[in-house]
This record gives sequence, C-alpha cells and structure tokens, in this order.
Amino acid sequence: MEDHDIIILTDERYETPDESNWYQAQLLGEERLLMAGLEARGLRTARVAWSNPDFDWNRARAAVFRSTWDYFERFAEFSAWMERVADSIPLFNAPELVRWNVDKHYLRDLAERGVNVPMTRFIERGETTTLSEVMQANGLNEAILKPSVSGAARHTYRLNATNLEAHESVLRDLLRDEAMMVQPFLGSVLTQGELSLMVIGGRCTHAVRKIAKPGDFRVQDDHGGTVRPHTPMADEIAIAEAAVAACPKVPLYARVDAVWDDAGELSLMELELVEPELFFRFHPPAADAMAAAIAERL
Repeated sequence: MEDHDIIILTDERYETPDESNWYQAQLLGEERLLMAGLEARGLRTARVAWSNPDFDWNRARAAVFRSTWDYFERFAEFSAWMERVADSIPLFNAPELVRWNVDKHYLRDLAERGVNVPMTRFIERGETTTLSEVMQANGLNEAILKPSVSGAARHTYRLNATNLEAHESVLRDLLRDEAMMVQPFLGSVLTQGELSLMVIGGRCTHAVRKIAKPGDFRVQDDHGGTVRPHTPMADEIAIAEAAVAACPKVPLYARVDAVWDDAGELSLMELELVEPELFFRFHPPAADAMAAAIAERL
C-alpha cells in the first residue's frame, strides 16, 4: 500500500526547515504552492530528503526533484540513489534527463542543435593547460571559470588580467578532481541582469530577472542578488521553448537562464532540469500548471 502519491524531494538540511530563516521560509513557501496544487487534485504529498535512510521509496507512487541542492556535493551517492529509486518509482524529471543535465557538457549538444550558447572551453580533469593559454587561444579579456558539475555559484570566478595568475593554482587544484569550463564574461549581466524563464510541459509560464548586488556578478539571492518579476517578450519565450525542445526528451519542468551577448542576442547560460528554483512566488499559477503536468504523467 502506498502512503504517498508524490514525494517532494529536498536536501536533508531543509527536510525540517527553519521558518525564521528567510531563505528556508522562501524555499518552503515555493514547495507548499506545488503541494497545494497536487493536493487539490487528490494527490497525497510529503517532503522528504533524497538521502533519508529511513524512507521506504516503494511506498510512494512518484517523486519530483525540487530542493535537492546538495546533489553536486554528493554526486556519486546521489547518482547511485537515483538509479536505485528509479527502478521502483517514476522520477520527475526523468533520470536520463538528469544524467544529461548535471554535467554542463550538455551545452555542446544544445549548440549543435542550434541554441545560442556562449563559446565554452571545457578543461577536462587532469588536463595541464593553463588559464592564460585558454584566454589567449580564445581571444578573451574577461572570462568566467566554473566547474562542469556544480550549482549555487560553487567555485565560480571572474577572470581578467589582474587576477589570472592567482587563479592558475585554483584551476590546477580543481582539475585533480573535476572538469572545469571557461566562458566569456558577458558584461550585460552587470547592467541588464540575467533572465530566468520557467518552462512547464514545454510551455513558458513566467519569468524573472535576477540582478547582482553592486560589486558582484553572481545574481543568486543567497549571494546578495535581487529577483524581480519579468514579463517575457515573445522572442524571449520562443528562445526558452526552443532550448527546452532541443533536450533529448521534453522535460516536465525547466528553467532557462540567459543573458544578452555582445551582439545583443539572448544567449543561454544554463538549462536547469534537476533542482531549479522555479520562482512560483512570483506567479503561483505556474505551480498549479506543474501540478497538473505531474498528475497527467501519473
């Protein structure tokens, strides 16, 4: 007998959130909107950490990734858990999409399918190339260095001539354990911010614009950035939906993060299919749309 229809998957740090903490209260509020939409359709829900050793996954009908924000810090453990649980119940998004999306080498696939993606130079684990060589070979004056498997701006650095040498040792240390990537630094992120467009069931539901705090380039609110509602234009919607359509299969949900490149075109920075914040608080009907999509897939 199943105890729950849908498990909302979270991080063990947030399984019992502290609602006096603004960040955790915000997280819980977002997930409650989705749970309300599911429960309105007669589906029993619960929030459970993916790593909870005491939960019997056979007693649920399905699970949806939401705030599993520690997965990239425990990647081997998370991957093994996902494969094991997927043998018993459906996961949303599907494991094959998650496996494809957790490593930013997926940007190559999207570029080959016609999505506008910034020049990206992957530096593979164990490679001995230097940042100076990468910058010179690609004509870069400013760039962003980050891991190919990461989140929450972990080990994300803005590079230029004044700090390049200092980051050579950082790169060498990181390459011992993981692949890294270099992209041009697009100055529009400082003036226009980053767009996040939410796509549910292949259709764009809403968008936000994220702005970094003065003196920083990271737009995440936990790094001091601000988030504002944004009414997406028709061309922005088309770009977001085309990026999602270029996935190996259409995901149930996606967040398309994009900035304007030097030609003034919207350029995809990341396509988030695993555990993206979907900013339901700015557009609650999108949570209901996601609940409807989950119910339909059940």
